[in-house]
Amino acid sequence: MSKNDIKIKCRNIWKIFGNSPKDFMESNGNNPSQEQLKQSGYIGAVQDVSFDVYEGEILIIMGLSGSGKSTLVRCLTRLHEPTYGSIDYDGKDLLQATPNELIDIRRHKMGMVFQNFGLLPQRNVISNVAFPLEVRGVKREEREAQARDVIKLVGLEGREDYFPRELSGGQQQRVGIARSLVVQPDIWFLDEPFSALDPLIRAEMQDEFLRLQQMLKKTIVFITHDFEEATKLADRIGIMKDGRIVQLSTPEEMVLNPADDYVKEFTKNAPTHRILSASAIMKPLSKKITCDKMVAATDKIGDIARQILSSPKAVYVGDKNNKPIGYINKTLIINALFSEQPEK
Repeated sequence: MSKNDIKIKCRNIWKIFGNSPKDFMESNGNNPSQEQLKQSGYIGAVQDVSFDVYEGEILIIMGLSGSGKSTLVRCLTRLHEPTYGSIDYDGKDLLQATPNELIDIRRHKMGMVFQNFGLLPQRNVISNVAFPLEVRGVKREEREAQARDVIKLVGLEGREDYFPRELSGGQQQRVGIARSLVVQPDIWFLDEPFSALDPLIRAEMQDEFLRLQQMLKKTIVFITHDFEEATKLADRIGIMKDGRIVQLSTPEEMVLNPADDYVKEFTKNAPTHRILSASAIMKPLSKKITCDKMVAATDKIGDIARQILSSPKAVYVGDKNNKPIGYINKTLIINALFSEQPEK
């Protein structure tokens, strides 16, 4: 992921619900206050949201029910028409796209997966997966060949002739994922795709999702209300409250430096062993410290805890060239793993 490669650039996105939202926005300088919204009877589902999505990253948007996260993603795909703002997609303003251009972008550039699998019950797996290509006008032999490739990719090879009713919940979700991938999208939008699944199947699908991303390197915007799921999947997390993003950062930065009490509540029970790296908890080198082992700065503390706890001495933390840049000892690991707020 390179910050020079911005796939989506959102600026000052508003989605207002009410009688005449565009007129209301204009009359309030396109930046109404909470008091103005309340007095006028408008609902600010998304309010002045700006952020970038970098090519190849998994950006997770999360928040409590009603925070605006799903509305925001629907604005990014123009399933909801934003009231105000701009969405730059590969150098073009999506909000200026004509209806025909928008249809073309959705058919060729965007993949979408929702909590409701939306499978067609009268069609078998291969027909469901190939359906977007059928809509596009691709010949049957070609679309079924492409569908078989993605069916194999998501681990459903051999079930091409099954109907949705013959599949488990996790298998149905794999069909939904395959259907969204068959168009080879540039950007993949997923709105709580695993929330309806049983815990074990959900964990399996999260692992499958990461496996697919490792191979495909998609640019992904993913919605969830589960912070643990977010920390497992995300490169960065944006937390929403009352239509606004209150913090957007890496999971590690969010755990170490929550922006406010609302974010801190999300991170309170975070799996720090999987989030924090050695560099996040290390101390500067000192002449008083002697070490006989080394861990990498990027190692997660859960992966190195046993090594450090079993070492009679502190352990060096090394950069990518194996040059010592700090140290970790037993006390630092124990504090990071078991304290409510890790030391910084």
